[in-house]
Amino acid sequence: MSGIPSTLVTGSIAYLVAAVVLIGIVQAARGVGKLSKDDAGTGNVVVIIAVIAMWLFWLCAWMHQWHPLIQPIYEG
Repeated sequence: MSGIPSTLVTGSIAYLVAAVVLIGIVQAARGVGKLSKDDAGTGNVVVIIAVIAMWLFWLCAWMHQWHPLIQPIYEG
């Protein structure tokens, strides 16, 4: 094993950047007055949970395709 694949690192960083941007949007909405402090806190929790869930879904899909256990059978 040569370590963590670069695709996995790149994808994880992309989800981390997305989380930071979305939390920034929630904080900006709070700063402008569109959200109250409580609503911004709820928004932060929703963003964090959603990004973690999407990242886990992407990670599972990526891992299943990395080293497949079942090989295709070609007849011909």
